Amino acid sequence: MPATPAWPPKSLPRLFVEAALSEQATVTLDSAQANYLGNVLRLAVGGQVLLFDEASGEWIATVAQMTRKSMQLTVERRTKVAEAVPDLWLAFAPVKRTQLDWLVEKATELGVARLLPVMTRRTVVERIKGERLRSIAVEAAEQCGRTMLPAIDEPVALERMLQDRDPARTLYFADETGGEPMAKAFAPGPGLILTGPEGGFTSEERAMIRATAGVKAISLGPRILRAETAALAAVAGWMAFAGDWK
Repeated sequence: MPATPAWPPKSLPRLFVEAALSEQATVTLDSAQANYLGNVLRLAVGGQVLLFDEASGEWIATVAQMTRKSMQLTVERRTKVAEAVPDLWLAFAPVKRTQLDWLVEKATELGVARLLPVMTRRTVVERIKGERLRSIAVEAAEQCGRTMLPAIDEPVALERMLQDRDPARTLYFADETGGEPMAKAFAPGPGLILTGPEGGFTSEERAMIRATAGVKAISLGPRILRAETAALAAVAGWMAFAGDWK
């Protein structure tokens, strides 16, 4: 007897929408999404798509009406409840555009709940376009099956971030001079990983971070890592030892 195929099929397009989703709700897509489904994927009336709204989970919807520049969908039923996002924040010194885009994309895929760009003495990027970073996070969430998007904060100075942080949230400081192995340092509970810029933290910054309450300095191994690699390696370690990979 042939196996019953999984439902919904994994090949269905998957989109994030701002509208609140519920059974039999009507969703009007923006022009870019309508163009993607209708002109790129050639989806016609009666075609199906997966939607998520960052609140109610994932739903399957059917194309009800379409024109060259617009599309209306009818929500049929829920296929996945909203995910339980691991309580991990990532504070990172922004890097150059290509590497920054990659960092945001992969941090979203790994399940980070919040992204905090932190400006340090050696940070080489002065301006960050939050709207562009959110669009990258949306695309990553659409591809990896997330139903919630990571929050993306406005850039903040390192000193301000340290002053404002909740001491109940453990700060894991990825210190290039060394620290406790990740397998021993990471523990369940709210976490905040801090990684530095391409040139590393200054000695003054390092001392300031280590003097902050609730800080654990961690080691990322014996090799020198690029800034974006270090951030993602630390996130992967936390997910494995304290997050939802167990």
